[in-house]
Amino acid sequence: MTRAFYASDPAQSRGRLHPEKDSAVRGPRDAFQRDRDRVIHSISFRRLRHKTQVFIAPDGDHYRVRLTHSLEVAQIGRAIARALGLNEDLTEALCLAHDIGHPPFGHAGERALNDVMADCGGFDHNAQTLRTLMQLDSPYPDRPGLNLSWEVMEGLAKHNGPLTEPGWSMVECDAALSLELGSHASLEAQIAAIADDIAYDNHDIDDGIRAGFLGREQLMELPFLAELWADIRSTYPDAGDAALLREMVRSQIGLMVNDVIAATKDRIAKHNIASADNVRKAGLTIGGFSDAMTVQERELKRFMYANLYLHPDQQAAADCAHDIIAELALYYRADPMRLPEDWRPEASEDDIQTGRRIIDFIAGMTDRYAINRYAENIGPVPKGLRNV
Repeated sequence: MTRAFYASDPAQSRGRLHPEKDSAVRGPRDAFQRDRDRVIHSISFRRLRHKTQVFIAPDGDHYRVRLTHSLEVAQIGRAIARALGLNEDLTEALCLAHDIGHPPFGHAGERALNDVMADCGGFDHNAQTLRTLMQLDSPYPDRPGLNLSWEVMEGLAKHNGPLTEPGWSMVECDAALSLELGSHASLEAQIAAIADDIAYDNHDIDDGIRAGFLGREQLMELPFLAELWADIRSTYPDAGDAALLREMVRSQIGLMVNDVIAATKDRIAKHNIASADNVRKAGLTIGGFSDAMTVQERELKRFMYANLYLHPDQQAAADCAHDIIAELALYYRADPMRLPEDWRPEASEDDIQTGRRIIDFIAGMTDRYAINRYAENIGPVPKGLRNV
């Protein structure tokens, strides 16, 4: 496929932190294809299958987890990238890797680590993604980390846009690779970010319905969903509500994807974007929703917070998860020699360095590993640690 002038070119990559020998023997892949494959084959990516997305359901088979979410983001991102003539491999690598830094139990676990480890600089899952890929997940004999290309690391760093006040972990990563944190990222990175929004905006509806937190009547409070529902109902008059609701979610994803493609093309033309460098220097986000869809998407997010994310049952389970991670952090801080042998601090480390070592260890845990460590070392797992 012919790529657009504004697509990222693997032949023009800014390279990797650690120079590598020619590895053509491992297959005819360019830099971004290797990045994508390294993510897929990594331990940190595999661990996502046992990390909470929204619902804390240790025994639930049908709810999304970080791994399935990342795969769904990659599918959406790849489709948009193809329509825009972008580099699909770079887009896919960013989509697959974007949640690798999440700790157990999603945002509840993140809040716990940030609270308990505040005196060590706190915790941010996005920065932890870079730290994991640059340092912690190290499968190679001659270099730390996965040694991904500059473009992947830049895109992950700026998943939520340019950074003006990066935390300690991001500062360390930037010092090593100079990621130009204050500028916009590639268009592939911007598409990966909006694909993430599209995926969880809609798939959380699907999971919310399955869990009984959301119902059809609630969803009809949103005029654009009510209109979509009416169209689907008239198209499939004999179908049951369950099938129609899933069709509504799929249709909403399609509307958002088409909107991003059209709006991004409009901005490319309006701002004379003719190269990847133009994207970074544009001073605004090029890849994203139209103004009208932005308003609609924000309305959807407000609805989801009110009816799902802040639902009392959801909050109760999140509070239990927060306490588990907080108590694990305090347990290891009280005596860092309780850490597994490979994780124990060096004699030369100060308290902050040791605290960050504990952050790295806990952030890498899966939900079930955290539950097991809690049960072994602290006490019975709270019965409220599930919301479905």
